[in-house]
Amino acid sequence: MRRFLLYVLLLTVMCSCCNEILIDEKWLEDNYSKTEAMVTMRDGVKLYTSVYQPVDSDDRPVLLVRTPYSCAPYGDGWKGDLTEYMTEFLKNKYIIVFQDVRGRYMSEGEYVNVRPFDPLKSGVETDEASDTFDTIEWLVENTDNNGNVGVTGMSYPGFYATMAALSGHPALKAVSPQAPILDWFKGDDVHHNGALMLMDIYSFAPYMFKKHDNPVEEDHGLASPIGTNAYQWFLEQLTPEAFTQALPDTLLFWNEILEHPDYDDYWKERSLEPYLSDIDPAILVVGGEFDTDDCYGALNTYRLIRENSPQTEIHLVYGPWTHGGWHHADYEGLGDRNFGAGISRYFMEKIEYPFFRYYLEGKGKRPEPVYLYASGSDHWQVLEKWPQDDIVYTPLYLSEDKSLSFDQPIELQSSATYISNPLSPVPFMEDASRRDNSYMVADQSFASKRSDVLTYTSPVLNETLKLQGPVQVKLDLAITSEDADIVVKFIDVHPDGYQMLVRGDVFPIRYRHGYDRPAKANPDEVMHLEFAMNDIAHWILPGHKMMIQVQSSWFPLVNLNPQTYLTNIYEADQEDYISSEITIYHQKDDPSHIVLPIVR
Repeated sequence: MRRFLLYVLLLTVMCSCCNEILIDEKWLEDNYSKTEAMVTMRDGVKLYTSVYQPVDSDDRPVLLVRTPYSCAPYGDGWKGDLTEYMTEFLKNKYIIVFQDVRGRYMSEGEYVNVRPFDPLKSGVETDEASDTFDTIEWLVENTDNNGNVGVTGMSYPGFYATMAALSGHPALKAVSPQAPILDWFKGDDVHHNGALMLMDIYSFAPYMFKKHDNPVEEDHGLASPIGTNAYQWFLEQLTPEAFTQALPDTLLFWNEILEHPDYDDYWKERSLEPYLSDIDPAILVVGGEFDTDDCYGALNTYRLIRENSPQTEIHLVYGPWTHGGWHHADYEGLGDRNFGAGISRYFMEKIEYPFFRYYLEGKGKRPEPVYLYASGSDHWQVLEKWPQDDIVYTPLYLSEDKSLSFDQPIELQSSATYISNPLSPVPFMEDASRRDNSYMVADQSFASKRSDVLTYTSPVLNETLKLQGPVQVKLDLAITSEDADIVVKFIDVHPDGYQMLVRGDVFPIRYRHGYDRPAKANPDEVMHLEFAMNDIAHWILPGHKMMIQVQSSWFPLVNLNPQTYLTNIYEADQEDYISSEITIYHQKDDPSHIVLPIVR
């Protein structure tokens, strides 16, 4: 009987595969047409737009992607995204549209990184929202559509998707910002809590921050000066001035970063956080727990819209993906960690397309508020909101004997110290010669052995600990210098000794009073430091332990704090890089801890 059931199951799978439509270029040639247009914006600038329409049907929804990364191929040929992650939309005969944003590739105009949103536009004043409005207006009039338009985009295109939601066009019914840039100072690619994400943004600069000589079909990046060992190269350069001198050209946005070290008007006007209210289209925010680039943007885009725009149909998907992993059908895990087969395919087929189907076609059922797949679990969850109501925010205390406890310390005096030497920084992973996405779950055993890392470990867990929500860090500490960074890592210790990074983040002590109020520390004075790490969705299984590590460098992922206080940290000279003794207190009156979101 068992053999018979297995045979029936295999036959069912085979039949299902036989009925599956193969979306390739031959299928596209038979079922779709491609047209190219230069769409005129309100100020006369023309944007290159490629339109893929089904040949045998009309009155179909439009799905628009606006990108700084090219709509190629130009002329003949089909964009690769169509056969990679858009197959569900093609099967259902959507009109798919790609557009080069202003100033990129074949579009006219000047390109501006994270061009500020202008809510008071008048006349021919433009921003990315107005460009989206004008594009949708053209699409509604020039394609065989049903009057409903959706916009999607991942990473930088996710920023443009959020901008689309602010456009106010009545035909725009659904938007999916996926790993969107939200605030390049508080979080996302450029900074974390004001600390420069050096390795990522320096690698990004020669491609995105150079002068863009559009219109052009190919826009090659400048040569990177980084050699084969990034850790050694950045340490040899040491100062931001040296990093700039090594660049192959003068890069405007890189220089602007260095000219604006604090959260001033330059960064504030580039943030979308103040504008996420009164949003009409339905929103599907997508984020990955192990997203190296824009985890902050996804979580806070969802949070701000839910809080400030209560009338908006807002939905969230959060899973154990790296950056954009939800669009890789074969994604099962990161590094050596396996999170489960089919989670990305499930997202594309059962969540993403049905979202647009409901709001653009009026078919199917209303999407659930939150779809969650926690790392360490083996199934999808449906929640009413994120974080859910049954969370108990529970302090996990650092203790005298380098242990972790849910009980508040009773010792009157208890602390631990380490020496932070910026000339011998803690690497962000054991092999820091290159940037690998797997650092988000990398084994932290190498750091546990270092004297400049404090490591605290819990007893073995006897039952599953479900952690789903934001993580707060609350430390009492003192330093012997005027400035320093604090890096906190939360780790899942497996029975085989693997110390899996679940969440880590950095906070410069200079911003303890606010990102726009930098202040030097008084050496040896006890300070209280609080900051939020990005939300986690992780189950720690029986037989595992929890671990917290505290350190003051995460190199070269994060720019080195010289630990000498400077009005502009990027003007540090070599002599400014000094050692500091860091003391972390875990006593009755100064109980350093993190607050875990435990599902009860």
